[in-house]
Amino acid sequence: MTASTSEGGGQAAGAGAAAPRESVRHLALRALSTAGQSLAQLASALNTAVLAGLLVLWLAVTAVTSVVGVGLLMAPAPLRALHALAGRERERLARRGPEVVAPEPPPTRLRLALADATTHRELRWLVRHSTLGLLLGLLGVLLPVLAVRDTAFPLYWRFLPANTTATSLGVGNAHTWADALAVALLGVGWIAIVLGLTPGMARLQSDPGRRLLAAGPDVDLSLRVAELTATRAAALDAHATELRRIERSLHDGAQNRLVSVAVLIGASRRMVARDPSGADELLERAQSAAEQALAELRTVARGILPPVLADRGLAGALSGLAADCAVPCRIDVDVSARCAASVEATAYFVVAEALTNIAKHSGARHATVTARGSGGRLLLRVEDDGRGGADAESGSGLTGIRRRIAAHDGTLTLTSPPGGPTVLTMDLPCGT
Repeated sequence: MTASTSEGGGQAAGAGAAAPRESVRHLALRALSTAGQSLAQLASALNTAVLAGLLVLWLAVTAVTSVVGVGLLMAPAPLRALHALAGRERERLARRGPEVVAPEPPPTRLRLALADATTHRELRWLVRHSTLGLLLGLLGVLLPVLAVRDTAFPLYWRFLPANTTATSLGVGNAHTWADALAVALLGVGWIAIVLGLTPGMARLQSDPGRRLLAAGPDVDLSLRVAELTATRAAALDAHATELRRIERSLHDGAQNRLVSVAVLIGASRRMVARDPSGADELLERAQSAAEQALAELRTVARGILPPVLADRGLAGALSGLAADCAVPCRIDVDVSARCAASVEATAYFVVAEALTNIAKHSGARHATVTARGSGGRLLLRVEDDGRGGADAESGSGLTGIRRRIAAHDGTLTLTSPPGGPTVLTMDLPCGT
């Protein structure tokens, strides 16, 4: 199913004219934010990459000196350094993405380490991080410097000594304004490289660590058991919270209305003989209270499992949420097959909670909800152009979202720098 809708109220002509400008601005801000995060990730890896290079030299010296026996004595020290550096890299990756679950502590004795699968993976990561990772980290620092240097060249080229190299590539001289503008065009090319290539460079740099430093399924099943225990606890907490919400809704709403109906009907029965008009008025009030109770019961029922999901699917349900959102919201859904009912319900409630938070706290002028189905996974992305600064560790709304997703063994990622934009990304298994 594919759906794309936009809800924003009246002034259709003005909104239609402003939509392209808002879309271009939105895409530009997203590209700048993504490039900035990618550059920060590339630069943050320089510390561990430089240490990885030094550790490679230390291990090489240890291997060479092992021929005469000296290296055998000092082998535990570089092995401990390897494991510590791998742990440091796991912490760095967790700060900028999903957590990298560490395996059981690997051995530091040489004989055991030579047969240990975790140590082998850490050594493979060390070689890649000390070479490709170091190169990508240096590019992450140099590219913005080169972009600023060449783009701003027309502003200061007149003050440079004669025959000074004009470009950051170390070639060419600028003698006229045309030469200076040509250098500025090179700076624009650097900017295009930063915006277009740095996200892929960041993924290329982090992939070896996420793949080689994470605990594999053959390392220790107790880690997976612990993870499933945690997700089961989250599912039970989410279930208990939902039951408390339903109980409060029934107790404070429909139950009180039905009590009022019973009292009014009883009073009207006692009055029907002596005051028929008064009894008729009480019956009208009882009917009104019954109708309100029925409406509240329908609201509670829709809160348990929205019937719109069964009638119109995820695309129609999310379009309904966008129509009811106080902030103009665009929906883009491309899910070729239906997911499990519980997964679609979780996606629906998560998006509903996210849009509620946007309307209440973000100060945003526009929001976008994107849903994609691929490879047996449902990917959801909720983005707004508000003030940012959202904290994933605070607030009952985000806690509830996290529990719902954890119950399905999914992941939640929140990016919300001060000034925005705020991006909430969810990855759920489609189920059967």
